[in-house]
Amino acid sequence: MILSTTPHIEGYSIREYKGIVTGETIIGANLLKDFMAGIRDIVGGRSSSYEKVLRQAKDTAMNEMVQRAQAMGANAIVGIDIDYETIGKDNSMLMVATSGTAVVI
Repeated sequence: MILSTTPHIEGYSIREYKGIVTGETIIGANLLKDFMAGIRDIVGGRSSSYEKVLRQAKDTAMNEMVQRAQAMGANAIVGIDIDYETIGKDNSMLMVATSGTAVVI
């Protein structure tokens, strides 16, 4: 499966458009990670625990989108967009939504 944020893939022609595909995931951050991230924010540096959760959420949403495209008979997804939002009470949940167009190249 070829994945691209651009509407076309250089060197390939899109032979068939299968449709829009999406992937979504919602992940909650636990209290310990929040506490450790707060300490890192006070003393400086990056919050590796949050970065890891963010990557996992993105990977899960992307994998879900790829599975849906494969089920449609696509071998590529173009025009991929990734959105990150906080939701829930006190913005305690992270939502990652991906979307793109499933195509055959």
